[in-house]
Amino acid sequence: MNDMTLEAWMQAVLDEVECALQQWVPADAPAGLGEAMRYGVLDGGKRLRPLLVMAACEAVGGQRPAALRAAAAVELIHAYSLVHDDLPCMDNDVLRRGKPTVHVRYGQAQAMLAGDAMQALAFEVLTPQDDSIAPALQARLCALLARAAGHAGMAGGQAIDLASVGRPLDEAALRDMHRRKTGALLQGSVLMGAACGQLDATALQGLSDYGAALGLAFQVVDDILDVTQESHTLGKTAGKDLNDNKPTYVSVLGLEAARRHAVELRDQAHAALHRCGLPGTARLAALADKVVDRDS
Repeated sequence: MNDMTLEAWMQAVLDEVECALQQWVPADAPAGLGEAMRYGVLDGGKRLRPLLVMAACEAVGGQRPAALRAAAAVELIHAYSLVHDDLPCMDNDVLRRGKPTVHVRYGQAQAMLAGDAMQALAFEVLTPQDDSIAPALQARLCALLARAAGHAGMAGGQAIDLASVGRPLDEAALRDMHRRKTGALLQGSVLMGAACGQLDATALQGLSDYGAALGLAFQVVDDILDVTQESHTLGKTAGKDLNDNKPTYVSVLGLEAARRHAVELRDQAHAALHRCGLPGTARLAALADKVVDRDS
């Protein structure tokens, strides 16, 4: 796979992850729960987090079977978070990945349960009962994912987001919110892929810094697209943050300054990869470029 173009590599990885999710997300969970879970996670999204897991694993020469499980697990966590974020008690969204949100399709209670079940399944996927992943690596991957998703990461960032509606935030406070809400899971994806191999402290710090910069860049671009693109392009409701009076990088910095900041963060991500000293980071660098250059 090393000789593939980026697009061919991405498609191969996406096919592999989709196949794994098809296999591991149960269709036969009781009372329609499996159908709601599969609706929430299959056949949609950019799958950026799994791509980061697999690219980081390849950069460190890691164990691909473990990385594939990590890639599926992080996507399950991401999908569960979207299902819950879209609920009326939080962001109250009706469109996600170009189709009705899970609670619109299946009802609020089923959507809540589907998200709960996907969160639990992520850790089940990381802890197979055979000997395919060493217990120490299982524990490391679970710890990285839990910390990225929990109170210090994604859930904490969402709590700040909900508490900030209608309140002015300065750039430092906005950065802290998005470092947790969005950045932590993207950075965690890089670190989970890296954990599947061996690397020294310098390389690990470089990959961590790369993940942090890319995570913020993703959110800055998300905020830009929210005010510059249409809903059919985004696959979700455009302009919703502005309508809900939520602070964003565009509302705090202005549109052009936000665009410049996204480029600055991409450059920081590239510089962090250079500090790693690893020879196989070209795909990670290309993914940072795609994050900033995307239009949806």
